[in-house]
Amino acid sequence: MQDTSLKTHHPLKTMPAAARRRHQAPRWPSYRGTSQLVGTSPTGRVTVYVDPTLGDPGMQNARDLLADADRVVAANDSLFGTIGGPVSIIVFALGGATDGTGGADHMGCDYTTGAAIEVCASFDNSPRVSALFEAELSECSMGGNLCGASTGEALSRWCAAEIGNNALADFATAPTWVDGGMQDYVNQTDPTDRNAESTGCGMAFLSWLMSQGQPLNVIAPAMVSLGDNGTLAQLYASVTGDDAANAWPNFIAAVQGLPGGVTSDDPFGGTPGAAQMAHLDAATIDLASKMLSSILADLAAGRPAQHTVATVRAMMKAHPAGKRLNAAAVCSTKSHRLAPPHKALAA
Repeated sequence: MQDTSLKTHHPLKTMPAAARRRHQAPRWPSYRGTSQLVGTSPTGRVTVYVDPTLGDPGMQNARDLLADADRVVAANDSLFGTIGGPVSIIVFALGGATDGTGGADHMGCDYTTGAAIEVCASFDNSPRVSALFEAELSECSMGGNLCGASTGEALSRWCAAEIGNNALADFATAPTWVDGGMQDYVNQTDPTDRNAESTGCGMAFLSWLMSQGQPLNVIAPAMVSLGDNGTLAQLYASVTGDDAANAWPNFIAAVQGLPGGVTSDDPFGGTPGAAQMAHLDAATIDLASKMLSSILADLAAGRPAQHTVATVRAMMKAHPAGKRLNAAAVCSTKSHRLAPPHKALAA
């Protein structure tokens, strides 16, 4: 998993009002409201805007995203083995949602046509906003390949899961693929990114490949090189050296052998971070998300470390999960169960 800490050589500051007035927002895929400039990341690669009608919660999401943006783009570059271009992001209530479930959008899968990115606000849970950003940013790094196909959709969601620390677990589609009868989308690629079953097959397949020792930073460039018509079976052959004909039978046998079935997008525990998150209950994940948002906000504001430590300690004392952790010297295994996803991403 990528390092989630923010490393800058100077405090991150939002732009002064005069600079904001001079900055021209891009044309967004769907948002037509006022675009309030929040600032540009230290590397200059990410410019963040927010819908001002969201108030303080939306501005907090935007500031946290600005503080985290360079980590996300560096991690994304590492996955694809390329250096991406500059992008702009608007945080707003996409689809009317303010909990992240509105998803994210952009126009094209490169840094020319797809550089204006929309992400849904997620009040009090800014890591979800960063994960949504990565889902779209990863598609820009596909260079016009894969975008709009089931393979590309699965890859972008896996990039978001790895770089976003599984913050979008409720977007899971692999269980939908199982419920639909586990159709073979390994030997054929579905030419759409709007079919939860074909996307879910891809999610489970990549989980399986990663559990076999094939990291995402090997899988991502290989998928891009295969292009729009490439299949997961061809990917299997490319990264393992085995015959592509063995991909589906080996994969489906592994799925059928899972003792707990497929209940998430990472049924094989393909990434260490995602596997660890699967053992956390919802309250603990909520506390971790709020603490991370608070830390990022303090970094963005240039507050001293003592202030950040005191704030985190206070949050742990006040939050039910923090009280439970403080009360027990040894963690109970029962306190680490993840509740079933309460909603899935709509096609």
